[in-house]
Amino acid sequence: MTTAVIQGYHAHVYFDATTLDQARALCETVAQRFEVTMGRVHQRPVGPHPDWSCQLAFRPEMFAEVIPWLALNRKGLVVFIHPVTGNDRADHRDHAIWMGAVRPLDLSVLPEEPVQYAF
Repeated sequence: MTTAVIQGYHAHVYFDATTLDQARALCETVAQRFEVTMGRVHQRPVGPHPDWSCQLAFRPEMFAEVIPWLALNRKGLVVFIHPVTGNDRADHRDHAIWMGAVRPLDLSVLPEEPVQYAF
């Protein structure tokens, strides 16, 4: 049993050249509609992510609003969601939620030591 505290969540919207505009519009809509911080739209794989992506960061109390909305409005885009507990490797490997296809992550780039994020 874990005693980790969820400080927030990251939802990573995956896309490619053909779905770039769709993904950008989805992320911008989420950022306008909810208390979500939209990260950069990466047109290359970044960190452990195998595809182009955009990160949406939000506090735990927003989960019940953001995640159902994404589930109904992602229109085929893959969305990778994980909690932020300070243990990046476990958060990405053991606590992940996938909408759409499960994609292979490169967990070797994630630190094993604790990480802090601002929400």
